[in-house]
Amino acid sequence: MQSLSPPSPIKSLIRPRPRVIRVSPNKLVLQCIYRSDSVSFPNGVGSNRADWQSSCSILASKVVAQQQPTDKSSRSGDVDGGADHVAAVNGHKTSMDLNLVPIEKTASNSNSNSSIKPHQPHKPLTITDLCPAPMHGSHLRVAYQGVPGAYSEAAAGKAYPNCEAIPCDQFEVAFQAVELWIADRAVLPVENSLGGSIHRNYDLLLRHRLHIVGEVQLPVHHCLLALPGVRKEYINRVISHPQALAQCELTLTKLGLQAAREAVDDTAGAAEYIAANNLRDTAAIASARAAELYGMQVLADGIQDDSSNVTRFVMLAREPIIPRTDRPFKTSIVFAHDKGTSVLFKVLSAFAFRNISLTKIESRPHRNRPIRLVDDGNVGTAKHFEYMFYIDFEASMAEVRAQNALAEVQEFTSFLRVLGSYPMDMTPWCPSRGDDDDDEKNPF
Repeated sequence: MQSLSPPSPIKSLIRPRPRVIRVSPNKLVLQCIYRSDSVSFPNGVGSNRADWQSSCSILASKVVAQQQPTDKSSRSGDVDGGADHVAAVNGHKTSMDLNLVPIEKTASNSNSNSSIKPHQPHKPLTITDLCPAPMHGSHLRVAYQGVPGAYSEAAAGKAYPNCEAIPCDQFEVAFQAVELWIADRAVLPVENSLGGSIHRNYDLLLRHRLHIVGEVQLPVHHCLLALPGVRKEYINRVISHPQALAQCELTLTKLGLQAAREAVDDTAGAAEYIAANNLRDTAAIASARAAELYGMQVLADGIQDDSSNVTRFVMLAREPIIPRTDRPFKTSIVFAHDKGTSVLFKVLSAFAFRNISLTKIESRPHRNRPIRLVDDGNVGTAKHFEYMFYIDFEASMAEVRAQNALAEVQEFTSFLRVLGSYPMDMTPWCPSRGDDDDDEKNPF
């Protein structure tokens, strides 16, 4: 069956009119007028997903009917009768005009009467056909925090090859870019093997309604960059992202740099800032690609304290993906309870009982209720901090054990939300440059 596409009125379901204004290379101002008006399709087709699926099913039925032998149509007295008398789908009558163009038969087929084969029934549409096809990065707009040359841009390219990377000056802007249809995906860091969790993005995951649809782990290879001709002895300031500064602190001390550390928004932005202002007494910690983009020289290569430095990024989308069981999946949830942290043991036992491995537990303050007061007539009033708990576990929501575990967790908690069930990053480990030297020193 030839591929079918929804009729043109479906494209008017959502009509975003975004405007992107670039003020400077490292600042992105987003202005968008979002419109989600209800649209009435011709002949009674509604605007929800069920109606769209019905239209797809009717289209498929019309194609099958039009490809029936012509003699069958002639016996019915109406050439197009087979196409006009398709059974109703989801309560919709098939008298609607879906503008289906009949497929013309070639001359070779019409002349070869002796070689006519019996009609093979077409495979009916399934939920897989109605869902968007998996996108591998082509024609995708992916938002990331930072400027070109940032590690987040490299992660976006690894997650979605050949995508159009959209730089954003803040994590919040990347979330909004996807929500306002300016971008299709967002790739944002959530944790680093040396610096730990990026708490800001955990808070934003709870504030926004985007879904985690994948993860990617990117080895981080830091370099010390300066303007051409500058020597290390002239450096009295090193600027970079706070995480990068923390990941290179020991190495900077070993290099003998008596320089002040200053935090900026991102690594590549530090290199851009030095190049734009011709700062010959300042160095940046960034990637080798940032050095190429902004005309910097590499004073020291591989300056991270641990060569096994990896940052985990998550891919965010407006709609969740359908969980599967044919490959390893990971599920991320967040929950809270009115009675404090005493419920945490019960929640963990729900996963342990079903042999579900947890890969991460993160606690963040409950912003709406940061402190809980407990009155005791004997000892007085006690104050306890309230927390939201983030958990990642290795199971797909398509598995019965994961569904039963969350059903049990829901009994103990006052708030539970699934942030996403998505494929795990199973790509082979690609160590940073310099790991070979470490292996020679320590073969174990």
